[in-house]
Amino acid sequence: MLLFTKGLEDYMLPCLNKKILGFECMGCGIQRSVALLTKGQLTEAFIMYPAIYTLIAMFAFILVNSFKHYKYGTKIITILAIVNVIIIISNFLFKLYLK
Repeated sequence: MLLFTKGLEDYMLPCLNKKILGFECMGCGIQRSVALLTKGQLTEAFIMYPAIYTLIAMFAFILVNSFKHYKYGTKIITILAIVNVIIIISNFLFKLYLK
């Protein structure tokens, strides 16, 4: 596991938005958050990118729903997507103006 996580950090992409414009984009931190998850650092992963767990839940539900179609699957996916957008935008604005 340690070899995998070390290799993962070696292949992270830089944020072009941060390099060119000087401020982080809405996706900044997600790669590092996934790397922290693979190391078992759950709290640090949430602090790095607060939407990580809701994104995982949404993609897991989309995967399960593609095999077993739930009656309200589309509504659940829509609600999860809206929650994710709210968390991502709130985190972006927090980093941009309050940090």
